[in-house]
Amino acid sequence: MTTMTANPLLANPLLDFSGLPRFDAITPAHVRPAVEQLLADGRALVQTLTAAGSPATWAGFAAPLTDGLEPLSRAWGIVGHLHSVNDVPEWRETYNDLLPEVTRFYTELGQNLALFEKYKALRNSAEYATLTPTQQKIVDNEVRDFRLSGAELPEDVKPRFQAIQEELAGLSAKFSENLLDATNAFAHLVTDAAQLAGLPEDVQEAAQAAAEKAGEKGWKFTLHAPSYLPVLQYAEHRPLRELMYRAYATRAAEFPEHGSKPEWDNAPLIARLLELKREEAQLLGYANFAEISLVPKMAESPAQVLAFLRELAAKAKPFAEQDVAELRNFAAKELNLADLQPWDVSYAAEKLKQARYSFSEQEVKEYFPEPQVLAGLFRVIESLFSVQVKPDSAPAWHPDVRFFRIERNGALVGQFYLDLYARETKRGGAWMDEAVTRRLKNGAIQTPVAYLNCNFPAPVGNKPATFSHDDVITLFHETGHGLHHLLSQVEELPVSGIHGVEWDAVELPSQFMENFCWEWDVLAHMTAHVDTRAPLPRALFDKMLAAKNFLAGMGMVRQLEFSLFDMLLHADFDPQGQRSVLDLLHQVRQEVAVLIPPPWHRFPNSFSHIFGGGYAAGYYSYKWAEVLSADAYAAFEEAGNPLDAATGARFLREILAVGGSRPAIESFKAFRGREPSVDALLRHNGMVAA
Repeated sequence: MTTMTANPLLANPLLDFSGLPRFDAITPAHVRPAVEQLLADGRALVQTLTAAGSPATWAGFAAPLTDGLEPLSRAWGIVGHLHSVNDVPEWRETYNDLLPEVTRFYTELGQNLALFEKYKALRNSAEYATLTPTQQKIVDNEVRDFRLSGAELPEDVKPRFQAIQEELAGLSAKFSENLLDATNAFAHLVTDAAQLAGLPEDVQEAAQAAAEKAGEKGWKFTLHAPSYLPVLQYAEHRPLRELMYRAYATRAAEFPEHGSKPEWDNAPLIARLLELKREEAQLLGYANFAEISLVPKMAESPAQVLAFLRELAAKAKPFAEQDVAELRNFAAKELNLADLQPWDVSYAAEKLKQARYSFSEQEVKEYFPEPQVLAGLFRVIESLFSVQVKPDSAPAWHPDVRFFRIERNGALVGQFYLDLYARETKRGGAWMDEAVTRRLKNGAIQTPVAYLNCNFPAPVGNKPATFSHDDVITLFHETGHGLHHLLSQVEELPVSGIHGVEWDAVELPSQFMENFCWEWDVLAHMTAHVDTRAPLPRALFDKMLAAKNFLAGMGMVRQLEFSLFDMLLHADFDPQGQRSVLDLLHQVRQEVAVLIPPPWHRFPNSFSHIFGGGYAAGYYSYKWAEVLSADAYAAFEEAGNPLDAATGARFLREILAVGGSRPAIESFKAFRGREPSVDALLRHNGMVAA
């Protein structure tokens, strides 16, 4: 009896789109055969849809193109996700091996004149007027994006444009990898317990556990946030703070003292990234990359963005200067720090906060154990949007990952993975990404799935993880992105959820959600002391609220510094000119900063938002969207209830549910009934004239 050999591709879990990603089965070995098959399928589909006689209609062209390209997007999304959360050598090599080929495919797609002509024909046809507004928006976006992708370039120029896209993708991935490797390379072992003075008990326990894991005696500190930040904030031993600060500030730079290697220096990558973006802009007929970046955004020009940032800076800087003066005065008088250095700022700020408001961040953290925080977060979601959040199960990439489902009246709305803790194989920061997007497919709704990723301290011993109030705010922020993706009611994939939303509006739901972390009616239901189970005392909350805008001026000008640096870097900086990147950063700091870091600080080398992510000439969008989110939240303040169901239903209907199906400014005005105002943002930050 003979046995038939099954087609190995059919057994490839990366090609199984029938349900959730099969993280229990997918290995690096599955990636190349799956991706090669999907690339071949995509190219064959494009050839079919652009053949002579193929109709330039929605049903005959646009819809089947979306259907046919979705599998590649989903499969490559899984690979990219695993590269971010499980950056072991096998996954890194696999991702980087296929990245040029995937980038090449999408660049070819964006430059395919036959596809472009089909979309233009559909745009100019009688059928266009019969399409839904959502479908019209998709066609308009496609025509715009083809132009930005070089579809109208001369044929002899297209190969160069394609080569630029491939090199940019590789450099961005390398930037993030260098930063992760440099971060992981540093570790400092403390053997003198006296140097631990001031550090919270849970931080010391985690450091001791890290040392034991490494087979050493003492306390091991790293540059990962749960280890690094408490040292800067609490350690009384000033040399320890300085050592950690210097190591963190010089990651992925030319300094080898902290275990970094020359090949991890991101400075050459930055120079090359800027050169390529400038060349890309010039090929497309734009003066600079910032102009390209703003075409699909709400902001109209680099000049408008710069004016917006400088207007905010003019209003915030006096408050920031007052903050710094108070901090220096306190440090000199109370801490014997006459020469306040950068590695003293977080420490002095924490001491001043304790002195002024009689509480510490560590005291607050004890009231935010993970189970209570999640229960409180889910209560907010359920109250605002008339849904239920329930535990669910699914294969995941790490044992710590949890999985949940959102239901409305018993029907599944969406699902999400929650990966909360920091790991050495996980990139830093916090982010939301999509696994599956909501859409109508074969007559049925495909429910959305999201990844929510943070880098919080993991539990130590038998106690649950406890989160700082800042951690809680971060969790609410990323959940806001998740809700934008998960609560969409749009049925067309290209503008469902966060798809098609202008980049400078995409932070609106995330920053909106942060406001709930300052509401007593919310916190009262999401706190329980990790030892005593007592809820957060109202008196302590009142102190937190009084301290809410503590050093807010300093915080705002720091964000404006990053935003101005980013915009100027991509708008009027010549990478081959006399000025260096650090010269430009110094110029920006002279304009808006109130604290100037040491000359050896290498902030650009770790600015992964713009060099390793998608925020190039877009970092301003945090502040831009913060204006929108503060103004949106003011509607709940006006309703007199942070969990007002009617206002929540309107926010869901006009903002979250519509995704990218209409311009963001229209969605905002539909919710607020008017244009956005900066007043609420300034008020929320305590920046109003006395």
